[in-house]
Amino acid sequence: MVIEWTQPNERIKTDGKLVRAAKYVRMSTEHQEHSTDNQAAAIEKYAEQRGFKIVKTYADEGKSGLQLSGRDALKLLLADISEGRADFSALLVYDVSRFGRFQDPDEAATYELLCKRAGIAVHYCAEQFENDGTIGSSIIKTVKRAMAGEYSRELSVKVFAGQSHLISLGFRQGGAAGFGLRRMLVDQSGKPKTELGQGEHKSIATDRVILVPGPKPEIEIVREIYDRFCRDGSTELEIAQLLNNRGILSDFGRQWTRGSIHQILVNEKYIGNNVWGRTAFKLKQHHEDLPQEDWVRADKVFEPIVDQNIFDQAQVIIQTRSQRLSDEEMLKFLRTIYEKNGRLTGLIIDEANDSPSSSAFQSRFGSLLRAYTLVGYAPDHDYRYIEINRSLRRLHPVILQDIVAGIADSGATVSQDTATDLLRINAEFTAAIVISRCKLTTGGSARWKIRLDEALKPDITIAVRMDEDNRKPYDYYLLPRLDMREAILRMAEYNGRSLDAYRCETLERFYSLTARARLMRAA
Repeated sequence: MVIEWTQPNERIKTDGKLVRAAKYVRMSTEHQEHSTDNQAAAIEKYAEQRGFKIVKTYADEGKSGLQLSGRDALKLLLADISEGRADFSALLVYDVSRFGRFQDPDEAATYELLCKRAGIAVHYCAEQFENDGTIGSSIIKTVKRAMAGEYSRELSVKVFAGQSHLISLGFRQGGAAGFGLRRMLVDQSGKPKTELGQGEHKSIATDRVILVPGPKPEIEIVREIYDRFCRDGSTELEIAQLLNNRGILSDFGRQWTRGSIHQILVNEKYIGNNVWGRTAFKLKQHHEDLPQEDWVRADKVFEPIVDQNIFDQAQVIIQTRSQRLSDEEMLKFLRTIYEKNGRLTGLIIDEANDSPSSSAFQSRFGSLLRAYTLVGYAPDHDYRYIEINRSLRRLHPVILQDIVAGIADSGATVSQDTATDLLRINAEFTAAIVISRCKLTTGGSARWKIRLDEALKPDITIAVRMDEDNRKPYDYYLLPRLDMREAILRMAEYNGRSLDAYRCETLERFYSLTARARLMRAA
């Protein structure tokens, strides 16, 4: 028996009027074939067949469906519905999994119930059942939600197994090489191809990355760090100050700190070991520090630049520093750091003078998270960004006026749209100013996220990247709309030539572009 779940040509009875509807599309990183364009086409065909008029689109591109966090379009959709701003009576979604691959099927049901209670019917356009509230559709929908969550669980297991296998073979899985080391691209047979620079990545799926010794001067600095720590008894802070006084910069082009020296002293990659999986964030549920027996490792797979014996000496010294302290004395250090900084991370702990290292806390208490709990710190949410964003909003008009003044000083004419702050220069092209907050990773690397204004469509976007303290501009990017393929750019300190070609230290280049040139009049 064949059950026909759908009637594709059946139109909604609306007395000749089309039903106002919104569409929601999501492209997951693991399902590129379900692009938002393909989803939109299927939804629009469904709307045409069923008598819907799509009046609004909500799109999350490249977003995982495991949780609501990070899915700005879905959050906006739910807010519009719950706050009475929705001017539509139907929501069209490609299929059940596009709404979400939540690990708890009831979570997706909750969001659909929110729509129903507001009088908004949810239609799954590519599913072979009608979402009409009957027992058959309810059972199928529940099974589909559970299958969507199970797919993510299975994929997580497969990805982890694949990454673990590559680690065991001696291949690097992401992350910066580190001072004194470099990333080498090799083909599938292990033959070296080229050295990868900052921000460069492999482009062929079968290629792999390994670590190799870097320039000789850097290798000598790494060995000097170990010698001064193990044989001279210098602390991490003393070594950092010594290198800074000599004008030697770290691999990120910054001054050395206690924490950056400590990371060199504890990382096994300097003795040729490939270690991965110290922490886990499976299915984006919660972060956890894993015990050493669960780490994935392959020893002696890279060429070492530090002798095993002196590395072992460094670990003994680091562990011994905290052995003479009781648990309460160590927690007292941690409370002091917490009270001073308002939050805790491994990097903050390693930067604190005269305190045990983050690895010592992890070894003593089993994990950093447990140590955090013992001093009353819950690291689930960090709201410091709110005050930073407020500060940047206050700074935006100041930077904007400085840019307007610079354009005027170049001899160009400039007008400003008071509603959007869009600049029109020489009545020929437009420019928008975007300020990007700097965010540091747990390893101390700077990251920026730049959102291009798709509604205004400026000819040039002046992206102002802030420094680590988010107090002043770090650099600028002049981004022409014709060359930008994505609405959101996620940037590191080095982003490859395709993006860094637009980078400049100051805006003098931009001001020179706006200047009018004098032309000789023909006789």
